[in-house]
Formats: sequence, structure tokens, C-alpha cells
Amino acid sequence: MIVFFVLRTLTSGLPGWAVPLGDWLGGTSYRLSHISAADAALVGVYSLITAVLCVYGLHRYRLMYLYYKHRGQATGDPQSCFGEMPPVTIQLPVYNERFVVEDLLEAACRVDYPPGRLQIQVLDDSTDQTRRIARETVEQLRSLGHPIEYHHRENRDGFKAGALRDGLQHASGEFIAVFDADFSPPPDFLLRTIHYFTDAGVGAVQARWTHRNRDHSLLTQVQAILLDGHFVFEHGGRARAGCFFNFNGTAGMLRRTMIEDAGGWQGDTLTEDSDLSYRGQLKGWRYVYTPQIEVPSELPSDMISFQIQQARWAKGLIQTARKLLPQILRAPLPAKVKIEAWFHLTGNLTFPLMAALFALLIPSMTVRALWGNGELLAIDLFLFLGTFSSLSSFYLMAQKELFPQDWQRKIVFLPLVVATGIGLMINNCVAVLEALLGVPSSFQRTAKYSADRQRASIARRFYGRRSRWLPAANLAAGTYFAWCVFYALRLENWWALPFVCVFSLGYYFAAFTMLQQGRWTERSLRSPGLGERSARSVPSS
Repeated sequence: MIVFFVLRTLTSGLPGWAVPLGDWLGGTSYRLSHISAADAALVGVYSLITAVLCVYGLHRYRLMYLYYKHRGQATGDPQSCFGEMPPVTIQLPVYNERFVVEDLLEAACRVDYPPGRLQIQVLDDSTDQTRRIARETVEQLRSLGHPIEYHHRENRDGFKAGALRDGLQHASGEFIAVFDADFSPPPDFLLRTIHYFTDAGVGAVQARWTHRNRDHSLLTQVQAILLDGHFVFEHGGRARAGCFFNFNGTAGMLRRTMIEDAGGWQGDTLTEDSDLSYRGQLKGWRYVYTPQIEVPSELPSDMISFQIQQARWAKGLIQTARKLLPQILRAPLPAKVKIEAWFHLTGNLTFPLMAALFALLIPSMTVRALWGNGELLAIDLFLFLGTFSSLSSFYLMAQKELFPQDWQRKIVFLPLVVATGIGLMINNCVAVLEALLGVPSSFQRTAKYSADRQRASIARRFYGRRSRWLPAANLAAGTYFAWCVFYALRLENWWALPFVCVFSLGYYFAAFTMLQQGRWTERSLRSPGLGERSARSVPSS
């Protein structure tokens, strides 16, 4: 209100071109002076939340700016090469991966590296038949002369971080490459990454993920676009600008002395990779991002697994922020490094903020109707530019960078990309609030079903998850926003219509996808006949 009155005063007595502005501000100030304190407080809170969300949204433009501004700083070939190859250990953390573990071990054994300089560790925390399959596969591969070892833990202390930490005690390599069970390291991976470590200041090298099952479904295509944005502009922009970025926990290599200097693998967050990354870079180690080195992976093929994965990442990053952000802000680092660390580690705070904004949507539309919809048009405009516009630009330009020949074909997926992000709101909001409140939770793995459709259909009978309360919550949210659509039409609030329609679509898409997959999972879980069938009996393409 004060802003309007000040502007009104400043425009009084100005030349003719300012009269319309002054009249509008005068009418606005009159209406503002007659609204209740409760309405003013509601609009103030709504505006404040919108402003914060816009800042986070506009930050995507900054990442794109950093990426293009520092294009000349993109990682090229290593400046020098090792004369004698240093010893390397490949660590393969596994937990209940019976349908993909054989492919992983065989791919690791196809990696090219000088004999006697390579060690492969299978770090198995499994509690199901994966143990037998992995052990037998290791024995077969060892009989063929491959330097592969099998390690099994009876407990999951520290989860993945604990497995990597325990495996490091038996590792012979100076450098440690890590691959999760859903990744397939290419044969030339070590030979292409190891020489970056001739620079004694390099602590880690991160490759770019690609996706074997990208075209499996609409969901996997949307996930691929989301991850492409991360690997192109988030990693690319930060790495090129000399800011901190994170090792992704897989498809990369780390210097052992860096791990030890940073305090080792720690299991007190659900994103042990980001935790170690920031601790290592705080110690002065540099991380190198090599997008030209690609490692195929498997995307979650069902909505439930996707939501579990995203919630784990959201909660883990907030846990890492609580743990390390005060130290980062106090460290003698350039302002741009601290800014990027803040936005990276706290970005998931937007989920509870969006939830609060949604709760205020109906009251705010009511106040708009009393005010006149034009009064809050600036808020709508900034919300559009900071959210939908930045999202569309961010992910579409990432597709252009990766697929310059046919990136226009990805435009049709953008509404679904936005809708899928909205569908993550409820689960991720709960995860973020748990992290803020210090509520502990176990590491929930992302089920890997294999990119092969037939094998995946059988794998769901063992690793399919029940959707629990999520479909009902998303249905309720979708219905709430569907009602908001009719309410906006009634109030002739045309600017709100695109937002509430997309929100309703996003929640309904998530709900019906989970319901459909949940029914299939329930039938699969009740289906007899598979028992403890070996993964080897499942046809592989």
C-alpha cells in the first residue's frame, strides 16, 4: 500500500504522459485504503511467496547465462597423460538388483584398462536372491581372468555411503570409479577419464548420463528431458563458471586422497554424493565435468519409483544444506560460488512454498475479485516469467544443445514436463519438511527393472511398490485445482486460468498414472508361479 501511495505522490503534477499512470495509481490507492487488514496481509504473504519462487525460477536464466557466457571454459581433452597408468578400483554398490546385476558386472569387466592395474569390487548389501546371482557371476568372471571381487555386508549401516566406505578399506586403487546397478560403463570409460587426474588438484571427474530406455514411455521421455537440463545447464553452467557442482554418485571417478581428505563417505544424508562433493570442494579440490563422456543408464519406468527417487534427492539436498551451507557461507569463497551453492542446496524449498501458494489461491482470487483483477497483474506476470517461462526455456534449450538437428520435436513434451514437476509437489514437500525438521528416514532404493520390456514386466513382481496414500493425495489436489478453474471462470480471473489448469493436469496425471501402475503391481504381487526364479531364466534381448 505504501508503495502505491508514494508512486501516486511522485506522479502528481507530472506532464500529460504520466496522467494515466497517476490516475490508475490514485484509483488503486483509494481501493487499497478501503481493504481490510486481513486482506492486505493475505496479499502480502501471497506476493512474498511469489517473489521468492520467482527468484528461484529466474535463477534458471542465470544458469543458462553462465553456460553460454563461459562457453570457452568447456572441458576439453586432458592437458597431459600418465606415462604409467595408476591403479584404479571400480566400485559397484548393489542392493536387491537381481534383474540387472549380471549386466552391470559383465559391463564392468568389459572396461579396458592395463592388466594388473584394475580392481573391480561388487559391494552387495542385498537381502534377496541377488546375493546368489552376484556371487555366481563373480566366480564365473574371475574364472575368465577378470579382477573382480565380491563383498557382502550383513547390515546396511550407512546405506550406499556405508558400502562405499567399507569397500574403500579393501580397495587397491588410487582412483575410484563408481557405477550404480542401472548403469553400463562403456569400455573406454577409464581410459578417457583417468588422464584428467594428471592435474594434482582434480578431485573428481563426472561424466554425463544418457538413457537406454528414454523412449520407453511418456514418463521416461519427460524424465530424460528433466535430467538433460540438469546435466547441460546446471552442471555445465556451474562447472564452466568455476562454481561448485556435485558428483552424481555414479558414472564418475574420484581421487582416493580427496575422499579421505574430505572426511570420507558419510551416511547422515540421503545424498551422500552431494555431501562428499561439497566437503571435497571446500577443501580446495576441483571437480571436472566431462559432458562428452556419456554413460548409459536406466530411468525409473513407473511413476511410483520416480516419485520415490525424487523425494530422496529432495530430502537429501536439504539435509546437505543444513549440514554444510553455514560452513560454505562462512568460507573465504567468491560470492558467485556461495550464490550457486545456496540455490543448488536449497532449491527444493520451492516445494513447500508452492504448497503454501496453492493454499492461498482461493482466498487470493476472492480478494482479486474485490480489488479488480488488474491490480495484481504484475504478480501474475512475474510468476509466469519466473516459473513456466524459465522452465520452458531451460529444458528446451538443453534439448537444443544435445540434439541440434531435431530439438524442435521436444516442444510437445514441455507441458508434460511442467505437469510432471507439479505432480512431484506433494511427495517432495513431505520430504523437504522432514529434512527441515530433522526427521530421519531409511534409504529407499529406486527399483531397477531393466530396459528390456519382458524382463521389466517380470521384475515388477518382485520390486514393484505399492503407491499407498500418494494417488489419493494427488487426486484430491487435482480436484481442488479443477474447482479453482471453475471459480476463476466465475470471477472472470482469466490470468489465473492457465496456472490452475496446468496444476490440475499435473496432479491428475500423477494420480492416474500411479493408480494404473498400482493396480498392475497389486496383480503382479498376487501372481503365483515365479517364486525364487533366477534372473538368468528371464530372456534378455
